[in-house]
Amino acid sequence: MRVISGEWRGRKLIAPKGDTTRPTADRTRERLFSMLTSRLGDFEGLQVLDLFAGSGALGLEALSRGAAHCTFVEQDRAALDVLEKNIATFKANATVKIGSVLHLGTARSCYDLILMDPPYDTGAGAVALDKLSRQGWFSPSALIAIETSRHEKIEVKGFDLECERNSGKARLHILRPAQC
Repeated sequence: MRVISGEWRGRKLIAPKGDTTRPTADRTRERLFSMLTSRLGDFEGLQVLDLFAGSGALGLEALSRGAAHCTFVEQDRAALDVLEKNIATFKANATVKIGSVLHLGTARSCYDLILMDPPYDTGAGAVALDKLSRQGWFSPSALIAIETSRHEKIEVKGFDLECERNSGKARLHILRPAQC
């Protein structure tokens, strides 16, 4: 696993051992960031939230491309150890919140880009999206990217699906808060 583009392009990331954490494949990550770049233009100055962070590959990719800060949320101990090592290796401007995405509580600030890679076939992405939107975690113009298994759909009231793309076993969803 490597960083695809930006300041840290080509640098290796470590991933947790075992099959509890499923890191996003390089090709899928490349496709996702191409989709995001076509909508954002660039990542300069963005506040990023990486939920179900695992190794941190998604958030670190955003930081490599110019995001200002990334908050990573993870609860698995093995994944947290790897995440903290990756952040230290890159000297990334990051914060790690330990615990469940569903127990974050009310936001202190809102984020511009939300990256989610929840466990496949659990519906956790839709549940987290709904709950965190009610708790103020997303800016009104936020982009939300969710990776699911290829056959999962994401439908949450208050969000518009901008696009979906299949990538291997994964499906990438890009959403925005609905404009009233």
